[in-house]
Amino acid sequence: MNQADRDEAPAFNLLEEDSFNARDHGLEDYLTLGIFWLLALDVFAQFFSRYVLGNSIAWTEEMARYLLVMVGFMGGAMTVRKGSQIAVEFFYRYMPCWMARTASTLVDLANIAFFAAMTWLTFKLANLTTALMASVDIPKSYLYYIVMLGFVLMLMRAVQIAIRHWQSGTSELLDSQ
Repeated sequence: MNQADRDEAPAFNLLEEDSFNARDHGLEDYLTLGIFWLLALDVFAQFFSRYVLGNSIAWTEEMARYLLVMVGFMGGAMTVRKGSQIAVEFFYRYMPCWMARTASTLVDLANIAFFAAMTWLTFKLANLTTALMASVDIPKSYLYYIVMLGFVLMLMRAVQIAIRHWQSGTSELLDSQ
């Protein structure tokens, strides 16, 4: 790169970038990050033992699978908090305002009902599960309780979002119009 190219290149100032603020993140963000790092360490241990030591550790593959499930459900709580679930915004653009507002309220209520039902079902499943994991003597019900925790967090965030939508009279779906 010559001097003229360097002069035209955008300057990156590290001071202009956003700084980290712990209050910008919710409980589910930190739980997901912790579980993700456990997953990363587990996969590294699996890789290291298999390819460097030549003998893989038996429990790492099963733990990786369960940790990935946990990351998925805890990450689901993050998407609910941010309002970034998949939604069809196309129809809201062509609906009258009152109809779009009604549909948005129904979506909020459906989210709450779904997360409440899934919380109840995973609780029942966890209580009925007595099996142990295949490679370690840890009850599988622990996994289901963590999935239930993910649904509880999703439910709490869905209720918070619904209350915010009802108080403000708007939602992310209506803002895209």
